[in-house]
Amino acid sequence: MWRYLAGSLAALLMVAAGWLVFTGRARTEPVLPPAPQLTSDNAAVPARDEAPVPEASARTREEKRFDRYDKDRNGQIAAEEYLTARRKAFAKLDTNADGRLTFEEWAVKTTTKFATADRDKSGTMDRTEFATTAVKRKPKPKCVCAPPAAEDGN
Repeated sequence: MWRYLAGSLAALLMVAAGWLVFTGRARTEPVLPPAPQLTSDNAAVPARDEAPVPEASARTREEKRFDRYDKDRNGQIAAEEYLTARRKAFAKLDTNADGRLTFEEWAVKTTTKFATADRDKSGTMDRTEFATTAVKRKPKPKCVCAPPAAEDGN
């Protein structure tokens, strides 16, 4: 019987503590810097003696992509401009420059990877050799966050 009474009392105390935490008053200190003041001509004046922050251009991702393809900057992408990147990739693969891509030229990266992994030159890979062909993934960068501002408790 005492267990039920103690459990009920503990549950009531937890509900009361939660209610106090969620209905408590938040700090009234501003977390963000003050907003720029507007003058009579509606131009923003930076607060204090801070320099104004430069604004980024309003170009979208599609506009940037379009500009990468539009080499002559005439506002239109010709077929030759569109295929330039593919021609360069083809030229890298066409090692003998005959204008034809053989299977060996196309698969050169894979065959080189296989030959490098096959350490005993047996023409086959065992599990250990195959493990060396795994893609090397870059580790996720650790968060380089600014240390929290010290509160003076006043």
